[in-house]
Amino acid sequence: MCTYNTEQTDIEGSAKGRAGWVPVTRATVYYDHPVHARADHALNIDLIDPARGPGDRVALELTARSALALVDAIHAALAAVPTAITGLPEETARRVADLAALAAERAAEAA
Repeated sequence: MCTYNTEQTDIEGSAKGRAGWVPVTRATVYYDHPVHARADHALNIDLIDPARGPGDRVALELTARSALALVDAIHAALAAVPTAITGLPEETARRVADLAALAAERAAEAA
């Protein structure tokens, strides 16, 4: 079943596409049928710079479990870095650390 729920957020970064490294300024996230991944449904993430057109997009198609594992890995990586380096507000850094700790607890319980 397709929900057609789509989330977009402005981002700041770069992604390596077919033409090499390109700036990315928007992420579009939705759960739908994948084009290439071997799954009935996938969390799809498109990273683009709208000014460059859709040909420079970088796309991910992840199973729900893989998407959550990626989120957990992002939280863990950010939690391991001092806030002076990430530039995250202290409250946000604490929230990320709490989420990383919860993910580590879930992983330990699953093992």
